[in-house]
Amino acid sequence: MRKGQGKEKRTETKGELSSQKVIYRVSAVSITLNVLLAAFKFVAGILGNSAAMVSDAVHSASDVAGTVLVIIGAHLSGKEPDREHPYGHERMECVVSTLLADILFFVGALIGYHGLMKILHPESIAVPTLLPLAAALISIGTKEGLYWYTILSAKKINSVSLKAEAWHHRSDAMSSIGSFVGILGARLGYPVLDPLASVIIGVMIIKVSFDIFRETMDKMIDRKCDDEIIRRLQEEILSVEGVEHIDSLRTRQFGSRIYVDVEITMDGQLRLCEAHDTAEAVHRLLERENPEIKHCMVHVNPDTETEHGNAQPGGEKFQ
Repeated sequence: MRKGQGKEKRTETKGELSSQKVIYRVSAVSITLNVLLAAFKFVAGILGNSAAMVSDAVHSASDVAGTVLVIIGAHLSGKEPDREHPYGHERMECVVSTLLADILFFVGALIGYHGLMKILHPESIAVPTLLPLAAALISIGTKEGLYWYTILSAKKINSVSLKAEAWHHRSDAMSSIGSFVGILGARLGYPVLDPLASVIIGVMIIKVSFDIFRETMDKMIDRKCDDEIIRRLQEEILSVEGVEHIDSLRTRQFGSRIYVDVEITMDGQLRLCEAHDTAEAVHRLLERENPEIKHCMVHVNPDTETEHGNAQPGGEKFQ
């Protein structure tokens, strides 16, 4: 049993527009800072003879491409359901996250390869100047700030692509730390540490790409919600007057949204309209208290013990 389609559609559209505004705002800040930072680090790496800093600049440039993908994903996932896609387009956000993971993997592999080539040919290694060292410090502070700004926004709207972008910023901050250590070590008399830092940066970026890919796949294959969310839903359902028992509670993640299917037991002697009102109350409560729920289906089972006195209750299923 479910609410009228018109009201549900208006609420959903308002939420999607709000989420898109957050994503666009965060993305605009990210693009602006990343373009400036990538250009600064690239110049510092070239003028300062630092392979690690050039690699770091390439990583920041990939952030720009990633942010553009996030914007595209927000636009596509926010489209209203149509005839070919009656359940909406939320999974387009997961597709974008997959592309972002691919970009990170390619960037990490490329950075690692060039660093490895320099290690194998030490005659090509030059001692970095102080300029890339200062650029690394500036990058660490900027990227860590961007990480917190983006991850807090991602949690606010439960956006998987924005969360992926936040970890992209964090990986860039970590790569800048590697750059700083490598450049400092090279200036202290160990030139090989500069290209070695490039290799380490590449490996870290590849790991982040795998983490993003794994989380995205969990959302694309209808994985159940966390146990904490399921427990909260159970408590809300049982708080509705008239609900005697939860026979089955199934959840699945659909991009950044959640689908819920619940079967409840009620007094078998109730009139149909009374059972409908209780099911409607469960439906409204779940959607009101959990804005991330896109669709909720409530099915009512009669308490046969009330009617016959000898039936056994059904087993519980919570997913």
